[in-house]
Amino acid sequence: MKSEFEIKAHDGPGRLGKLGNILTPNIIDENIYKIAEDESCAYNIEREIAEWSVRRTIDKAAEQKENCKIAIIQGSKYVDLRIHCAKKLENIGYNGLIIANGDDLILHPRDLVELIVTLRDNIKPSSYLIFPFAESSFIPLLSYLGIDGFLSGIDEYYSYLNVMMTPTKNYDLDVYQIEELGELSQKDLLNYNKHTINFVLKEVREHMKNGTLRNLVEERSVTSPQNISVLRMLDKNHQNYLEKYTQLY
Repeated sequence: MKSEFEIKAHDGPGRLGKLGNILTPNIIDENIYKIAEDESCAYNIEREIAEWSVRRTIDKAAEQKENCKIAIIQGSKYVDLRIHCAKKLENIGYNGLIIANGDDLILHPRDLVELIVTLRDNIKPSSYLIFPFAESSFIPLLSYLGIDGFLSGIDEYYSYLNVMMTPTKNYDLDVYQIEELGELSQKDLLNYNKHTINFVLKEVREHMKNGTLRNLVEERSVTSPQNISVLRMLDKNHQNYLEKYTQLY
């Protein structure tokens, strides 16, 4: 499977690209783009353990390069370790890089912004960044930051939790009784969530084509405190990053 990544256009830091036969941002199918085994590590952990995790992850990735297309960026909460890990993985030959601890990063907006911006400033443009298990309302903002892909299985994960995904909000169906839709089977919920994810990704790509992704991001920023915090910190602390890619009229 061809794994070269090509940037077609920028909309702010967001990248409209092509990976093999798919347009990005998009779902990255783990059955097609094999992921190298890593040494996972908690987010808020001592530096010595995080350093060990990075070393083991790099060693494992090197051993599996012949069979894998994607590797995982470890390093816990230490941005310098994340950069070190990403660059070593690139040197081995990986251009698909997953950001580990995505669920923790979403709960730490400042860390999330600093990490993605710093990664984008330090890794190759031809490397594509993947974020695991993002809520649909967070996908436009992550794409605007510079994320190119999202791991497959998001729809299954939330369906298993009995959570309905919409473009603006996730609904726990044990709490919110959406009567208009009636009783949803597990299969119905999975199909609904899959449709939502595909719609949001298509929506993001179309906004990129039209240069209006920022409008969509601002619209969705009110859907959660995390979205608002990330956008505010991006605007406040990283104007140079935004201006580097934003077209002037």
